[in-house]
Amino acid sequence: MSNQTKYETFRQTYPEFVYESYRYDVQPDGLHIVFNFRISEYLFQPTAFIPARPFLKFEQPKEIMDRLVFNIGMIELVSYWKCACPPKVSVCCGTLSDEQIRFWEKTYFNGLGEFFYTNGISAGPDDFMDVSMRECGNVGMRECGNVGMRECGNVGMREYVNVSMRECGNEGMREYIVPIGGGKDSVVSLSLLKGESTPLIMNPRGATIGCIEAAGLSMDDVIVIHRSIDPLLLELNSCEFLNGHTPFSAMLAFYCLLASQLSGISNIALSNEGSANESTVIGMAVNHQYSKSLEFEDDFRAYVRESLSPSYNYFSLLRPLSELQIAMLFSRLDQYHGVFRSCNVGSKQDVWCGHCAKCLFAYIILSPFISPERLTAIFGKNMLNDDSMRHEFLQLTGEAETKPFECVGTVNEVVTALAMTIDRWYPDTSTRPWLLEGFTPHPPYVPLDTLSSDHNVPPELLKRLSEWVSILAPFFTNC
Repeated sequence: MSNQTKYETFRQTYPEFVYESYRYDVQPDGLHIVFNFRISEYLFQPTAFIPARPFLKFEQPKEIMDRLVFNIGMIELVSYWKCACPPKVSVCCGTLSDEQIRFWEKTYFNGLGEFFYTNGISAGPDDFMDVSMRECGNVGMRECGNVGMRECGNVGMREYVNVSMRECGNEGMREYIVPIGGGKDSVVSLSLLKGESTPLIMNPRGATIGCIEAAGLSMDDVIVIHRSIDPLLLELNSCEFLNGHTPFSAMLAFYCLLASQLSGISNIALSNEGSANESTVIGMAVNHQYSKSLEFEDDFRAYVRESLSPSYNYFSLLRPLSELQIAMLFSRLDQYHGVFRSCNVGSKQDVWCGHCAKCLFAYIILSPFISPERLTAIFGKNMLNDDSMRHEFLQLTGEAETKPFECVGTVNEVVTALAMTIDRWYPDTSTRPWLLEGFTPHPPYVPLDTLSSDHNVPPELLKRLSEWVSILAPFFTNC
């Protein structure tokens, strides 16, 4: 059965997805959150937990917390909706205006572009989903076949004590929250804002912890979010329900708003670069990085300003930069070279797998700025000398129909990096690695000294970026 047939069959069998409720509870160890989503007999209860820190104030007005947690649930639900793609999404808690619903439907559709494309599903923005508010009442449980249900306790909403907000000011606090993913980009942001930022990590792992330690900080200085996926979803995926990519960065954005409220830090500095705007599929609006794009950032900022509060300032610090410029800046941050990781395949083992497009891209984009010997030590091998990566190389250089479905730079950035690498390290054709044999880079090349004007970066931070780039760019331009 094709995935298109599955999609249509599932939509008939499971016509409605229900966002039943959310609940949160402050305990001595931190803030606990539970969401309740349902597709027919299947109840999903994903959770999140934010551990207590001295600088986090969990005593917040109920109205504010309700809005923030409800909206986190709105982005969490898409991971569960996609397993059966019900045509109707019924929201039984919180409130949504027509304008807010339009934001969510656009975010879901564009954020699921890769999911639809890779599954061979034909879906349109006007008919894939209809989001509406409704009274849920008591939704009955029934037997669910091969996928067993567990006891879920009381999933209804409960009253919360309305704790009055006390003035906590911003004494001893930093000005920016910087999410850390363990890769080069967030490290550049953290370095630019050193001494002024509080890191945020979702589901800490080796690389993220290593980057924090390399920055001279401890995990006690970090806002940590532990987010869990309901095992039932994984079980349904194993039973041939639909699966695929969802907009992770959009989900992170809404959790960052909650972190901003709890910490009293209004500025949220992401590390999404300008190349995130480029489509992954040539000639189609299918972008693996949609929720990292400027389009999403602008939509999100407008949604937050009009629907939540104008006090939150969400922006990408690195938006004016290309991946090439970010790599140039990162090459000077030696203390992170041994601990950063961008490989999704090897993330659980905290290694570079050395066999995926993300590893190859990271190697290529750094190759003009770091010697082949040093890069080989970082990645475990010279990835340009691995002929088994030929297909990924063609994808990255624009010779294939699609770019890799990974967070990678533009084709022009890759070609520019390779042109610089050849000029600096391999001017003799007889010494070139296998992947560079017969490769002839063609302009236009991406400049190292020019910043994009399409961004939301505050002027004082834009000046810092410009100064850092202007110091390094002449050296590499004149190599």
